[in-house]
Amino acid sequence: MRLLALILLILLVQVGCAPVFHPPSEKQQAAQLRPKVFVTEDGASLPLRQWLPKQEVRAILVALHGFNDYSQFFTEPANYLSAQGIACFAYDQRGFGAGTKRGSWAGTQAYTQDLFSLIGLLKQRYPHKPVYVLGESMGGAVVIAAMSQSPKLPVDGIILSAPAVWARATMPWYQTTLLWTLAHSMPWLTLTGEGVHVMPSDNIEMLRALGRDPWIIKATRVEAIYGLTDLMDVAFNNAPALDTKTLLLYGEKDEIIPKKPTQLFVNQLRGTNKTVAVYEQGYHMLLRDLHAATAWHDIANWINDKQTKLPSGADNRAKQWLLSSDDAQEAALD
Repeated sequence: MRLLALILLILLVQVGCAPVFHPPSEKQQAAQLRPKVFVTEDGASLPLRQWLPKQEVRAILVALHGFNDYSQFFTEPANYLSAQGIACFAYDQRGFGAGTKRGSWAGTQAYTQDLFSLIGLLKQRYPHKPVYVLGESMGGAVVIAAMSQSPKLPVDGIILSAPAVWARATMPWYQTTLLWTLAHSMPWLTLTGEGVHVMPSDNIEMLRALGRDPWIIKATRVEAIYGLTDLMDVAFNNAPALDTKTLLLYGEKDEIIPKKPTQLFVNQLRGTNKTVAVYEQGYHMLLRDLHAATAWHDIANWINDKQTKLPSGADNRAKQWLLSSDDAQEAALD
């Protein structure tokens, strides 16, 4: 009742505002790939990290970080994968890390266009190597959105780590109502998440380091959350459009992206080239959990080997996870 009263109180506020997004400016130049910077067509300089193999490059992997995170998220996975011959690249997306207009939301089209540009540059640099893209959480939603466009993102495969597919269609009405109201009355309001008790990972030392990291955004504008939800809607609704080789990773202990929307999303996937991996001890930050090396090994094998089975057996666990859930049955009704 208190939540309903709060909603009604907010509804009394004159709704005269709207979420303000910050899309790219007009194109000024060709995109450029520099050692530590990805320069976009509108001239934005996005910090770029790269981990190159000491031996021959077998494949290329571009990694997209999650909401309020930045490119450092991929450091440990990239160190492992580059030792397997996979050249890894990650950049700070607009509004995050040291990217342009920190704290703002650029819009789904902006995020997908940047990804298209970087993939194009890397295909020029490595013309005969397979190119893959990995997205964690929000990054996964960006990848899905890019794959749903025409023409789609020109890659050999995609990896979705706990993709952000918590669409409005899977949220309770009071949550979507409150979000809309705040976004259209106080879009400038910042939320810190204090008092929300969720465990994004079992790697406590890593979480403490993130808490000290000045590049992690800790107070989020409501309009950015609204924009993220728009992106999640696009991602959730485009599962059937993923016709490219896909690896989806999810942790059974994920407290950030709920199980139900993830299962509904998985049940919309089509084709035989989809591999779903569910990790019994995994949290949302699968790639940084205490057992993260298991997922890294699966990713390396999925990229470098032609076999469809994963070394960890997490793909077998996924079948049990889906079949044993009542939520999986709801997919057939939607």
